[in-house]
Amino acid sequence: MADTPRYNRRSRNVTEGVARSPNRSMYYALGYKEADFDKPMIGIANGHSTITPCNSGLQKLADIAISAVREAGANPQVFGTPTISDGMSMGTEGMKYSLISREVIADCIETAVNGQWMDGVMAIGGCDKNMPGGMIAMARTNVPAIYVYGGTIKPGNWKGKDLTIVSSFEAVGEFTAGRMSKEDFDGIERNACPSSGSCGGMYTANTMSSSFEALGMSLMYSSTMANPDDEKVGSAAESARVLVEAVKRDLKPRDIITRESIENAVALIMATGGSTNAVLHYLAIAHAAEVEWNIDDFERMRRKVPVICNLKPSGQYVATDLHKAGGIPQVLKLLLDGGLLNGDCVTITGRTIAEELASVPALDPNQDVIRPLDKALYAEGHLAILKGNLSPEGCVAKITGLKNPAITGPARVFNDEYAAMEAILADKIKPGDVLVMRYLGPKGGPGMPEMLAPTSALIGKGMGDSVGLITDGRFSGGTWGMVVGHVSPEAFDGGTIALVQEGDSVTIDAHKLLIQLNVPDEEIARRRAEWKQPAPRYTRGVLAKFAALTSAASKGAVTG
Repeated sequence: MADTPRYNRRSRNVTEGVARSPNRSMYYALGYKEADFDKPMIGIANGHSTITPCNSGLQKLADIAISAVREAGANPQVFGTPTISDGMSMGTEGMKYSLISREVIADCIETAVNGQWMDGVMAIGGCDKNMPGGMIAMARTNVPAIYVYGGTIKPGNWKGKDLTIVSSFEAVGEFTAGRMSKEDFDGIERNACPSSGSCGGMYTANTMSSSFEALGMSLMYSSTMANPDDEKVGSAAESARVLVEAVKRDLKPRDIITRESIENAVALIMATGGSTNAVLHYLAIAHAAEVEWNIDDFERMRRKVPVICNLKPSGQYVATDLHKAGGIPQVLKLLLDGGLLNGDCVTITGRTIAEELASVPALDPNQDVIRPLDKALYAEGHLAILKGNLSPEGCVAKITGLKNPAITGPARVFNDEYAAMEAILADKIKPGDVLVMRYLGPKGGPGMPEMLAPTSALIGKGMGDSVGLITDGRFSGGTWGMVVGHVSPEAFDGGTIALVQEGDSVTIDAHKLLIQLNVPDEEIARRRAEWKQPAPRYTRGVLAKFAALTSAASKGAVTG
């Protein structure tokens, strides 16, 4: 079906073979006129909700898109998609639904687009999984499509210091360690999120939305605009007009999402110091688009592309600062001029990415957010793929912001996040320890929850450089420190991480790309023979469905 002509596919379907199809009656009930059946039908997947500030500002974008689609000579059809707030569910059982929501969003959009035989689709989203969920659906359905990001939040402020949501999590560690007053703790909590929009650092939402500009599936400059600002509304309207033109030209996602354009997206992620979650999500997007791409390709790109943006969580600035400094197009132009971008890749506008970047001005030397390539913050990218007997299929380490991304120490083993968090806050974790948090993978969690609460607590207690953390779960885009996630095979599948015992020597070494349990092979084999898979934590509902269907993290944790 992906290769059949799509333009006006619905109107052909409801009229061919009979003088009139009874299906048309339902469209007349919606206010359609006879001429409307010759217009393309454009789906608008609206992620608006009042669950989270990330999505609370999306309705105005959907409203302007509806008007712009009509003005461009097409018919808008609006439907909803759900969202889970990662920031609100973090550290709770609800976080297990976060990654699963990516698949639910993809399924919702695929179901509506194909079930209603739409000619094109615009996805509008805000929180972390909205972006990959929408892009997976676009790749699956392969009708002309565009992504409209809801926009970033503006930074909060307390006593002259800019804040993000991660400031609140790190404050927990500082407060419990006695390094912060109650006044400051309350002030940070109440002022970290001052408006609508997604979390403001180069965390997962901004990482994925920024990469969509490089991928060619979103308009230039759109991913670093703040949600409260008028330019965000104008960009949504322009996105609608561009989409209608793409439908008329039959320019489809799989014309745009190629191995080369995914390289561009990953180059942008490396250059901006983006989230570890991008590894998981681009494995899933490539799978949906049937593009050859694997976990080792991220390491290949890391060695080529330096980190040139000084952005939180390990840097100084937030997305609104990046926007003022020239936004994603400025970063892409530097990469293109440095031979690190495939300039011939087509974008949703029909122009190549090189053509889109032709008018981008020279880098402003009076700002410190974006660095020239020869003055990069780090000579190589920050998302390292580690392998070893603890993760033969590969895992992901975020190595920026560390004095020395290597540690060998005794394992402190936890089979859930909550016990680990209690140990950190009770000062039972000491410098030199390596936390092993397991049974938190796609199947074991289930849902591969993020570990922002314990990693932020370690940062808050001043142990970000001196304590290692290994998990088969995930990390928030706001995480930094000596952390390694996505360990595969996961514990629930009998991976070596399930065999680690308290006090075992464990090595994390980003220099050698090594993650190792320093125990003789014979002893590991003995433990493996004695290991028994635990009973699933959920046997009904969406968590059980995900656990039964999901692939390994090294394959993107996809369900179809």
